Amino acid sequence: MGVKTVARPVQEVKIFGVQDRRLTGAGKNPWLVRWSIAGRQRSRSFRTKTEADRFRSHLQHAKTIGEPFDVETGEPMSWLPGASDTPIHTWARRWLAEQWPEWQPRTRTSATEALARFVPLVVSPAASPPPPGLRRHLTETLPPGSSAGSKECEAWLDRWCLQLGQLNRQVLADVEHHLSLGDNGDPLAGTTANRLRTIARACVRRAVDLEILAVDPWPPTSRGRSRRKAVRTKGRVDIRLLPDPATMERAIAAIASHQPGSLTYQVMTAVAYYAGLRPSEVVMLRSSCLHLPAMGWGRIDVVEADVSFDEPGEPKTGPRSVPIPPRLVEILRNWVKEGGFTPDELIFRTRTGQRPSGSNAPPDRA
Repeated sequence: MGVKTVARPVQEVKIFGVQDRRLTGAGKNPWLVRWSIAGRQRSRSFRTKTEADRFRSHLQHAKTIGEPFDVETGEPMSWLPGASDTPIHTWARRWLAEQWPEWQPRTRTSATEALARFVPLVVSPAASPPPPGLRRHLTETLPPGSSAGSKECEAWLDRWCLQLGQLNRQVLADVEHHLSLGDNGDPLAGTTANRLRTIARACVRRAVDLEILAVDPWPPTSRGRSRRKAVRTKGRVDIRLLPDPATMERAIAAIASHQPGSLTYQVMTAVAYYAGLRPSEVVMLRSSCLHLPAMGWGRIDVVEADVSFDEPGEPKTGPRSVPIPPRLVEILRNWVKEGGFTPDELIFRTRTGQRPSGSNAPPDRA
């Protein structure tokens, strides 16, 4: 069944700000979103402000792109049953608008870039060559509240983009392959390709979550033996099997080699061992968070963690202060002194300012 369409004049849609009714005894859903269609008032209440802002963002984006609203439900037509007919580029815009309020600026940029690569791949096999500047057009017009952009590019997308209901594993397997290639056909870095696939799949998966699609059309990830997850037991860790402090100190000392970068990994490992920090917390340490007295124990203020591919955020268990033994104090004091770091500078970065390659996997979730 297709999207419901009704011939109608240009609608007058007004979207108002989010109303806070917590002091009025509004109950479990104190955040109210109000809008009107042709003078007919509509409203919906939400439990949190984030949910209300997200819903309002959906409405605003639908209004911006000129999508018709259903008078009976008060919602954009693409939200009605039958939305599987929604073209991919329209769906990508809606998904971005839904996630936008909850994302940090770097995540927004990363997601927009990934979808600008993804959308042109999900087109009919009979599609004509894409117009010049299509990716730039998508980068500029996918985010909510963007301008109309190129009419030529938008017309090409309207004509050739597949609909949600046309996605299947064969189509997306080919798309997934091309997402791992650069413009010149050479393979992208593994972390880059994985980021593009993860974002594109999350966009498609949202249609499954909303029951627009009955099953997830994205093909399952192929895992070689080396990539299979280890079987984990529910039993406790046997501390008798862990290396003793003397053995661990020798292991840390052995990390250093003729490679200059090995010293970075050596100090990072020392921080993880002596302070018990998560890898995502280690890579976001700044010298201003280190308290390194001349003698005795010191302290690390853990206030940041890598929450999404080098994006700073709050640590999983919240900010905390961790006491560190004199041995780690000495290691970090020498590291900061030799590196000449400014107070706000990240202390574990390569010579080009990038995150060390051995920690480029998605942030730990431990």
